[in-house]
Amino acid sequence: MVDFVVVGAGASGCVLANRLSADPSVSVVLIEAGSSDDHPNFVVPVAGGKFFKTRYDWDFDTHQEPHCEGRRVYLPQARVVGGGSSVNGGAYVRGNRADFDEWGQPGWDFAGILPYFRRSEDNERGEDEFHGVGGPLRVSDGRAGNPSSAAFTAAALEAGYHHNTDFNGVTQEGFGAFQVTQRDGRRASTASEFLRPVLDRPNLTVETDLEVHRVLVENGRAVGVVGNRLDELVEIRADREVVISAGTYNSPKILMHSGIGPAEHLRGFGIDVVVDLPDVGQQLQDHPHVWLSFGHDKPVSLLAAGEPEHALAYERDATGFLTSGGPETGGFVTITGDAPDLQFICMPLMISDGFLSPPSRHAISFGASVAKPRTRGNVTLFSPEPTAKPKIVQNYLADPADLAMAIEGVRISLELSRQVALKPYTLDAIAAPASGTDADLADFTRRNVLTGHHPVGTCGMGRVVDAQLRVLGIESLRVVDASVMPAIVRGNTNAPVIAIAEKAADLILHPGS
Repeated sequence: MVDFVVVGAGASGCVLANRLSADPSVSVVLIEAGSSDDHPNFVVPVAGGKFFKTRYDWDFDTHQEPHCEGRRVYLPQARVVGGGSSVNGGAYVRGNRADFDEWGQPGWDFAGILPYFRRSEDNERGEDEFHGVGGPLRVSDGRAGNPSSAAFTAAALEAGYHHNTDFNGVTQEGFGAFQVTQRDGRRASTASEFLRPVLDRPNLTVETDLEVHRVLVENGRAVGVVGNRLDELVEIRADREVVISAGTYNSPKILMHSGIGPAEHLRGFGIDVVVDLPDVGQQLQDHPHVWLSFGHDKPVSLLAAGEPEHALAYERDATGFLTSGGPETGGFVTITGDAPDLQFICMPLMISDGFLSPPSRHAISFGASVAKPRTRGNVTLFSPEPTAKPKIVQNYLADPADLAMAIEGVRISLELSRQVALKPYTLDAIAAPASGTDADLADFTRRNVLTGHHPVGTCGMGRVVDAQLRVLGIESLRVVDASVMPAIVRGNTNAPVIAIAEKAADLILHPGS
């Protein structure tokens, strides 16, 4: 028997394990379905994509997407200690302050969550109103120095957009370089920054390769979890709380297999209903993203990252192409309203087959995500078997406003490709619309939309959990991960998930604070 069982050692779970176990009177078990992050490639930022469709990936995909020509869109999800923070592109972008204010949940507006961003952060630029120092998470300026990425920013300025040196500061709009979660050119994941330094605490236990199937509920209270390791059932009991931090796809799946979810759906799979919560698995959001790729003849794409000069630079002073997580530069553009509608990302590599085919030539890729999509999808069960993958329907571009905004992102990307600064890197189109007509832009968008890798919302605050992240109708059970976001943020999700976990630790250890 332990005090707290945390399910999922991802971006949020590692933070929770650190903060909860800081109290020596508290015992914590952190459970991860995947393996340790001890593979050397987890340290090298450029290697993140190498784990797609391996044992370190849940290897999800969508059901046939009705508004994207029936395609099944690949949804990589890290199955490793550190979760997405161990494999992502590393861009440190929190979202817009309006996102948190619009959540409408007490204590979760921008003023309420900013202290937790600052607490987690150790920014190499130093401390100011928006940034912190001394926290576990190292945030740094990029070290790749890629000229094609810099040319993307120059093209945006040439096209009339303004320069932004801090997307997490006074304003989000504009173009520039992303800060990244790196320490001295090495990946800074929640595993390396929050978990590994405290593994010697006697009150913290980490269990890997243990897939949790369901929460044990007795008399309306969560008392532990049941899972499987090497075909052996394992039960771990919790004296105080169970915290589910399994991610936007797996957290609702675990709840549903525990009898917590839409009653009719659960009964259809022979699952006894513990609490009828219709919104479990609903209100799924992601950033639909469309990439354009252009070939060139300069040896400055990440295809060259394995060349001796870059290996030497990385070993010598942790600089060069091996420090690139992919997204190096980008920006935000407002089309309507007061907050950005589009997030642009530039990567110095060829994108082919949704990142599944290795680049075959030097190229640059850039494009836009719909920053605040209106479309909602869902996560439901495919099978009564708890090891089966969930059924995921994103409904990308179902709302006409999302399609229109995605097309505008493609249109602006084409405009940037024609600027003088990018001419050396856009010699020929690898993936681009046949023309600039509305029909060709729409056709290209539907055929090429991919995940932005930012799923949220399936256990949202106010619908599945309360503002203390407690599951409605069940005692001693919380959800702490991206699934609790009431709506998606305009930006990447790693940073806000870490802040959510920081705040959750306070809510758990200091209720009423």
